Amino acid sequence: MNSRLLKTFLITGIVALLMVSCKSYQQQDEERIETPVRGRINISADESFKPVIDAQIQVFEANNRFAQVNVVYKPEAECLKDFGNDSIRMVITTRHYTKSEERFIIDSMKASPSWNIVARDAIAVIVHPSSPDSLFTMPELKEILNGTSKKALVPVFDGVQATSTVRYIVDSVLQGQPLSKTAMAARSSQEVIDFVSRTPNAVGFIGVSWIGNNEDPEQVSFLKKVKVALVGSITEPGSFVLPVQANIYEKRYPMVRDLVYVLKEQVHLGLGYGFAKFLEDRTGQLIFKRAYLAPAQENFILRSVQVKE
Repeated sequence: MNSRLLKTFLITGIVALLMVSCKSYQQQDEERIETPVRGRINISADESFKPVIDAQIQVFEANNRFAQVNVVYKPEAECLKDFGNDSIRMVITTRHYTKSEERFIIDSMKASPSWNIVARDAIAVIVHPSSPDSLFTMPELKEILNGTSKKALVPVFDGVQATSTVRYIVDSVLQGQPLSKTAMAARSSQEVIDFVSRTPNAVGFIGVSWIGNNEDPEQVSFLKKVKVALVGSITEPGSFVLPVQANIYEKRYPMVRDLVYVLKEQVHLGLGYGFAKFLEDRTGQLIFKRAYLAPAQENFILRSVQVKE
C-alpha cells in the first residue's frame, strides 16, 4: 500500500515537473520574440535632449514591463554616425537622414528607415545672475558669437563642434561664419550651466529642456544658479521674449529647432516601432508638453488668461 502510494506521488511529481519545464521553455520562447511592447533595443540621443528623453523612456518602460530601451547620449555628430551602426536601432536628434544616408541604410543595413518630428525645442540663452545683460537682440547675439561685440562676453556651448546647438548657431544664426575664438566648450549642457554660474561675463547656449520645467526640482535648482535671458521677438519687433512653450509654438522666439527620431527597423514591427509610436501618441506628446517643449504631433491649445494682482 505504502509502495503504491509512493509510486503515485513520484509519477505525479515527475508529470508536474515536466509541465513546469515545458511552460518555462514556452515563456522563454515568447520572451525572445520581439514585439512593439516587448524586447530590448539600443538607441542614441542628442545630449541636449537628455532630460525629456529620460522621462519618455521611464514612462514607456513602466507601461511595458518587458521592454527595455538602452540609451546613450552623445553630441549630434556622433549620433548621426549611428545611422550606420547595426546595434543602434533609433537615433534622436535635430534632423533626419539625407538621401545618401537613406540609401546607405537601405542598401548596406537592409533596413527600412523612417523618421518624424515629435516636438520642437528652443535654444535658451543663460547668463550669470549678476549680469547686467539679460536682453539680447539677434544682431547682438550674432556679434557675441562671431567675436565682434564691444562687450567682453564669452559664448559657452556643450562643445564647440559636433553638437546640435553649435550646428544650429553656425548654420542659422551665423549663417556659416566661424565662431568667436573666445568661445568656450563644456562637456555637457549641465557643465554649461555650471560654468555660467561661476563666470559673470559668460553667455551660455543650451536646449530649453534643461531649464524650462519649473516643476522639476533639478531644473529649479539650475535656475537659482543662472538667469534666462530674453531675446528679441521675430514676430513683434521691439519686444523681448523667453523660450517658453507659447513662444516656441507661435514662433515668436527666434531660435527654435525640431526634435526628430530616425528609426532603422527591419521588416517586422519591433520595439523600435513601439517606442516611436509612443513618442508620437498622446502619452509621449503630453510628456513633451510637461517638459515645456512644443509637441509636434498633438494639437496644442493656447488660451488667453488675465492675471489680477
